[in-house]
Amino acid sequence: MIKKHIPNALTCANLLSGCIGSIYAFNGDLKTVAFFVIISGIFDFFDGFAARLLNVKSEIGKELDSLADVVSFGFLPGMIIYKLLMLSGLGWIAYTGFLITIFSALRLAKFNVDTRQTEDFIGLNTPMNTFLIISLPYLLDTFSFISNPYFLITLTALLSYLLVSELRLFSMKMSGLQWQANKYKFIFLIVSLLLLAFLQFIAIPLILVLYIVFSQLHFRSQKLSL
Repeated sequence: MIKKHIPNALTCANLLSGCIGSIYAFNGDLKTVAFFVIISGIFDFFDGFAARLLNVKSEIGKELDSLADVVSFGFLPGMIIYKLLMLSGLGWIAYTGFLITIFSALRLAKFNVDTRQTEDFIGLNTPMNTFLIISLPYLLDTFSFISNPYFLITLTALLSYLLVSELRLFSMKMSGLQWQANKYKFIFLIVSLLLLAFLQFIAIPLILVLYIVFSQLHFRSQKLSL
């Protein structure tokens, strides 16, 4: 049956986009990388959506998804941090950027075996982490401190920690469209779209902060309703 291969084909498209983005990262074109990361994110969303819609979930699909994500949302953001650190002339210290790659791989492995993460996330998910990192070359045009090596190393350490932390964050999967059950998700989505429309890449760090805040409000409201 052809339909059972559709989700895996979308996952492979995610991987291909990540590979192409890596070439641009190698060449130092860090702004173009963002385009391919966004494409990878779209394919990453729709491969899971297609698997649920067509009822063709499989173990190989789950493993393939993680392998693709290691490239698109692990190696690629690590390469961006590495390239930004290289601009500071730090030599071998620039390799600390690949801590993002290592902790992203740990995050994905943890997700695959952690039964607590069937509906929501525990730890920062790799696509959100990568979207923040691809915004950095754009933010550099406005905020010169982005290129400061101490800032980049501190950010790398913070994001690496968040990837494998016990911080609980909601996913955008919804069993229904009821306002009361999903109000913080809806508010987050609306505010994020407005910020992106007006601020574009500058909005992404703000969106990450809002994601953490609204997630905590969401889980707190769930606990109070029990």
